[in-house]
Amino acid sequence: MANELDPRIVQVSIEVNGRVATYDEIYIKATGTKYANALQNEMQITITNLDKITQDFILTETSPFNPNKTPKIIRLFAGRQSYGTTLIYSGNVTSAVVSQPPDVTVTLKCLTGNYTKGTVLARNHPGVATLQEIARGVAQDTNTILNFQATNKNITNYTFSGSALDQVGLLGTAGNVNVFIDNDILVVKDGSVPITGAVRELSAASGMIGIPEITEQGVKVKYLLDNVSRLGGGLQIRSDMYPAVNGLYIIYKLGFEIANRDTPFYYIAEAARRSNG
Repeated sequence: MANELDPRIVQVSIEVNGRVATYDEIYIKATGTKYANALQNEMQITITNLDKITQDFILTETSPFNPNKTPKIIRLFAGRQSYGTTLIYSGNVTSAVVSQPPDVTVTLKCLTGNYTKGTVLARNHPGVATLQEIARGVAQDTNTILNFQATNKNITNYTFSGSALDQVGLLGTAGNVNVFIDNDILVVKDGSVPITGAVRELSAASGMIGIPEITEQGVKVKYLLDNVSRLGGGLQIRSDMYPAVNGLYIIYKLGFEIANRDTPFYYIAEAARRSNG
């Protein structure tokens, strides 16, 4: 198969107190789920044979007894040699567990935006403000980059008090739009359309594994990792075995299973069928 001749690349970078360490030559295995709503994206990643300095640093910094509250940032990149890597996940390490020797394995649990969840603030826009203007403030408060693709509208008397991260949910409700954080990006878009430029053409010939499973909202489908799929993006499905599922869908939940020295190298997408409206 072509993919056997196109080697996979898996890299993880860990940043604590401005120090970034990147690894790709050791065993890495990660599973996670990203949501196109206000839920925090999650990942569990296992890394074997980290150097002792980094291992001790991570285990110390993520200890609940450590008063240092600076963010511990982790980024997972994956791809193939032919097209390079894509950022699959970015978030904060929330806990770390180490195995027994001789092969020392560190398992990290991570949540997107967890550091900003602890930041309590108050925001208000008296009178009338645009949805885009409010979204800019939310992006600043959550340390994200705004990707605004929604129909702009006026919001009256926007007020908020609480965790900075909780603004994501309120913004979606106030503007009646789809709002979520994907890695380092705050996406604000209309719910009925996929993100611009992120439509994955999917068939058995292009990486789909098995046939799509029908769900209440659309489909659940497993396929080989790629550099096009995005949370909130589109899936243009074509199945010869199950033509009833053919059509355009919008990804609202994107799981991943990735390893550099094992079989998993998949996305598991749950997507809603796009309405004609």
